[in-house]
Amino acid sequence: MLIIPAIDLIGGQCVRLTQGDYAQQTTYHTNPLAVAQAFEAAGLTRLHLVDLDGAKQKRVVNQAVLRQIAAHTRLHIDFGGGVQSTADLDLVLASGAAQVTGGSIAVKNPALFRQWLAQHGPERIVLGADVRDGHIAVSGWQENSGLELFGFLAEHVALGVRYVICTDVSRDGLLQGPAFALYAEILRQFPGLRLIASGGVSQLDDLRQLQTLGLYGAIVGKAIYENRIQLTDLKEFTQ
Repeated sequence: MLIIPAIDLIGGQCVRLTQGDYAQQTTYHTNPLAVAQAFEAAGLTRLHLVDLDGAKQKRVVNQAVLRQIAAHTRLHIDFGGGVQSTADLDLVLASGAAQVTGGSIAVKNPALFRQWLAQHGPERIVLGADVRDGHIAVSGWQENSGLELFGFLAEHVALGVRYVICTDVSRDGLLQGPAFALYAEILRQFPGLRLIASGGVSQLDDLRQLQTLGLYGAIVGKAIYENRIQLTDLKEFTQ
């Protein structure tokens, strides 16, 4: 299972929100590049980079940080947040992202998301499925789309989506454990899906349990920043 550390950006700084609430912001580092380089030095190969300013403003804002990390590390970067137009998508890919996650766009402009998937392929376009109470949440989790999760997934798997990042918003930032039952059910219904868990990871045992379930990857953020999981502890997943 891939361990994918997260860097969430506001104002070019490395922050975390609790349950997507911009009023509950903690700033951990002022230099995201140094954080990314520490991840790479620990043997990690992936990075989930989220533009929280972009998610709120519905346009990419922190592309300079993406360019900097892409230029000074070899990390495989998945970028999400604010990618609402083809111009934004092209900007993010040109800035060094290996993959781009589309969540809100898949809900609000499904034709455009399908176009991106057809043009760039399922290796580069990741579906973001952020779920609250069984329904898809969009716009930085500020809005409930009314779409039911499993129908949303079935529609996009049929279109060729291969990678899905699924965040249980109710668990994000609380360090209370991932949504194990939800992920098990997703994999039962869509056994070929490369499912990436996000939200709630608080300890190494959470990662081991996700690996046992068959998750393709797990995003880890706050647990690293609050020293509940040490980067050196992750070596068992990076061998």
